[in-house]
Amino acid sequence: MRSTHTDRNVLEPLARRICLVGVPLDWQPGLLFHERMWWVKCIGLIAKPHAPGLSELLHRLLPWLAQRHVDVLLDADTASAIGETSSYPRSTIPDLVDFMMVLGGDGTLLSVARLLEERDVPILGINLGSLGFLTEIPTTELLSRLQQVLDGHYVIEERMRLKTCIHRRDGAGLPQPVVLNDVVINKGALARVINLETSVDDLYLTTYRADGLIVSTPTGSTAYSMAAGGPIMHPNLQALILNPICPYTLSHRPLVLPDTAHIQVILQTSDEDVRVTLDGQVGVELHYGDVVDIQQAARPMRLIRTLKKDEYFHILRTKLKWGEAVRLPRDTGC
Repeated sequence: MRSTHTDRNVLEPLARRICLVGVPLDWQPGLLFHERMWWVKCIGLIAKPHAPGLSELLHRLLPWLAQRHVDVLLDADTASAIGETSSYPRSTIPDLVDFMMVLGGDGTLLSVARLLEERDVPILGINLGSLGFLTEIPTTELLSRLQQVLDGHYVIEERMRLKTCIHRRDGAGLPQPVVLNDVVINKGALARVINLETSVDDLYLTTYRADGLIVSTPTGSTAYSMAAGGPIMHPNLQALILNPICPYTLSHRPLVLPDTAHIQVILQTSDEDVRVTLDGQVGVELHYGDVVDIQQAARPMRLIRTLKKDEYFHILRTKLKWGEAVRLPRDTGC
């Protein structure tokens, strides 16, 4: 039976100190480090609902974990895929497990990352569809890669996250969920260009006249920001991207800021449909004079990666089709 949340908080730091491989006990891990999973007793598993092949995959995975004496906690949607019920609401699972396993795509992982809030629980992403930037393990390699994780052949990457608070003109503060990819301020389909007065560390930067503004982490640099012409940043970098969407002034270009930057954006346009979108999944309406306050979250997300040094670059090549031959249509004219 699982220990209580209090017991786990006491035991886990000691287990992690003992399980660090080849380093002194007083060493503090950085962005990338090895760690043995000998202490794993329970895994939280959340899957994309109704994903093709999910039931068959779970019927292979769950007995495999049971043979290795690892308990698994499923949320209600995942349990229903195999005809079971669950008494564990999603919000309670992270406090009861050693790490979270996500079966789905990057969108599913982003929703679980928000669920963790400020917890240090690591996430292992398993991709059920096309290759993802975050869920890079294919189902064909699931059991072999998971065995690698249990044997300690993996790394943990710490990915920066963003915290956001919306301040209304009447003084009300609306804290928002911590996000992994980006915070986007954008106009509705029929709205005109909007004015966004932007400051960094209480210093006025500019007033963007644009369709919107993206504040992105390095992890989010391959999401909406890339589609809006922003740079691709290695996820281990400590920086932020400030990227206007279709700016009216062509000299307004994407700007890379230090991770310590405190960004404030004031909506200076009235009577328009404007929203703040968090990781593309949560939206909040903005009104004239509202201030969007964005800065680095106190704790990063901890992402479990199996040991393949070129994994990130392989994903870039595959997702973005780098290096593929361009085939032009043949000229069939006479």
